[in-house]
This record gives sequence, C-alpha cells and structure tokens, in this order.
Amino acid sequence: MKALVIGGTGPSGHFVVNGLLRRGYQVAILHTGRHEVKEIPETVEHIHSDPFSESALSDTLGTRTFDLTVAAYGRLRRIAEILAGRTGRFISIGGAPAYRGYMNPATLNPAGMPIPTAEDAPLVSTETEDPKGWRVVQTEQAVFDRHPDATHFRYPLLYGPYQVAPREWCIVRRILDGRPIIMPDDGLTLNHSAYVENAAHAVLLAVDRPEKAGGQIYNCGDERLLTLRQIAEVIAAALDRRLEIVSMPWRFAVAARPLISQPWTTHRVLDLTKLKADLGYADVVAPETGLAYTARWLRDNPPQAGGAAEKILQDPFDYKAESELIAAWQGLCEAMPQVRFEREPGYTATYSGPGGKPRSTPWS
Repeated sequence: MKALVIGGTGPSGHFVVNGLLRRGYQVAILHTGRHEVKEIPETVEHIHSDPFSESALSDTLGTRTFDLTVAAYGRLRRIAEILAGRTGRFISIGGAPAYRGYMNPATLNPAGMPIPTAEDAPLVSTETEDPKGWRVVQTEQAVFDRHPDATHFRYPLLYGPYQVAPREWCIVRRILDGRPIIMPDDGLTLNHSAYVENAAHAVLLAVDRPEKAGGQIYNCGDERLLTLRQIAEVIAAALDRRLEIVSMPWRFAVAARPLISQPWTTHRVLDLTKLKADLGYADVVAPETGLAYTARWLRDNPPQAGGAAEKILQDPFDYKAESELIAAWQGLCEAMPQVRFEREPGYTATYSGPGGKPRSTPWS
C-alpha cells in the first residue's frame, strides 16, 4: 500500500508518517525541503516541491497514484483537484475557522460560538462576514466535490514541538525571564487546542476505519480543556519556575493579545462527540503532559528573539511597557473607592466554599 503525506514535517506530521509505517504503508512525504525532522525514518521517500503551487505539484507528482493521501499542508483545494482519480482515499486537514463566530463572535446572537460547537453548527456563509472562514468553508466543499468519500478534520490550535508560531512561547519566555504574565479576566478563557500527537492519532483512526470515516467531517482536539491560567500554571510547574499572574480586564490587557489569539475573551470549545463515537477517539497524551513537554522543548529550542516565530505571534515582549501597564492597573485598583452596601451581596445560600456563609447550627 502506498501513502502520500503532503506536509509531513510539521508539528503533527511525523506522528502521522510513523503511524502509517506501523500500519504497513510505503510512505512518501511531499514538502518544500526547507525543514527536515529527525523523527522521520530514512526509509520514507522525500518528494520536494511547492504544495502551494498547482503547476509545481502537478509536475512533481506526474502520473503517480496512491492508495491513501493525507493532505496536511499547501493549497488544499488544488491538491484535491490534482489527486482526483489518483488516490484510493483522501484525508484532509483544515481548521475550526470554518465555524461562524470563530473569528467574529459578534456575528452570532448571543455573541460567541455555541459551547460546545458540533460539526453541524452554522458555518461562515459570506465572504464579507469573515473572509478567511469563508475560504475555509469553500475549500471543504471543493474537497468533497472531488472526493465524495474523503475524511476532513477541523483542527483547532496545535501545541507541541515544531510549531511555526508556538503560542506557549508567550508564556515560556516570560517565565524564563522572570516576568509576570498579564492575563485578561484572570485567564479564564477556554480556547480549544490539541497536542500534536493527539491530533495525529485522530487522523490515524480515520485511516483505520474507512467505513465510518468516509464522507465525514470531524472536529479534532484534546478531550479536556485548560483555561489560559491553567496552561500557565502547568508550564511554570514543568519549568520549575515561579509564576506571577497579573489579572486585569480585557480592555486593559493589551500585552495578552498574542496569548488569547483573538480580540475577545469568548470561548472556543469544539464538540468531540462524533469523533469519539465514530472512531473511538481518546487522548493518547494528557494535556498537562503535552504542555509540560512543549514547555521544556521550547526552553531547549527557543525561537529566535525578534525572529519569524515572534513576528507571527505579534508579541514584542516589550517588558518596559508591560511594567508601566501593571503599575497603572495597580494604581487604578488602589484608587478604587470602597463602596458600602447596606446589605452585602452573597454567593447564594447554596454555596459552601471559602467565603461562603457559615453554618448557623453546629453539626451533630
């Protein structure tokens, strides 16, 4: 059996490649050749081409055919066209921006994506509403027009080694530099993500179960979600460093923009029910384990200061401005007058945790 993986050297690619090898496939990866990863064995064929160029891709592949194609990189719409009639199965990877509200929660009423968001949730329907999301939806349709039995995955944010723009670096670098981390609204936002090995595992389950996966779209992501604050706490523990979090309202937390990756603090939570029911998905790596490994990998393989990764993240790591922001916020808090209530509000009579109303009678 012959498999083609378009991409293969990205964050989840080598897990897919090695998983296919274990399943008995003869694997070829098509990529630009700019990056090689040590996890891919020498037995794998490397086809160097430009997955974003229709002519280069067509010329490079020639008349070759494959039993399976996993398209994880490049211009997916054109890849689907070129491989029509030349591959037994087609598995493609796209993104969660297909969902209405992912990039622009104000398009929904009430604002924000449904929690959780299932595969049949509304998609971006017009280009004016969200140009990127609309293109993602059009590409999905093009895939199934050419490959009706394709399997398509909607990836969330990924974390793990080899990320082009590792969001966790915004936390890791500050912790290593001994800096406080500004969190919007105490870092309580949930933004679905997937450890790279978990994402690859989902793809390989589709390889194993063609009768279930054919013609289907699946959400992909970790089973359990961590808030931004929890992510920072896990990373600090993995690096054995002290963590200082400064919480402030989102409107003031300018330095946290690259970390939250959107102009709102609304949640992005994907429903994995279909993936679990159809393909039997379960995390192979717990998010705490994946984050810890990611943090230590970034510590040992730091992106270049001011380099490509930090430019994509749009994080200037302007510690002088951050210190001024923290001082200004603390000054506002200190200047806030203490408002007296005639009867101080409580947390309801059903709450019994710290700060709640004590028992009126002793337990007996």
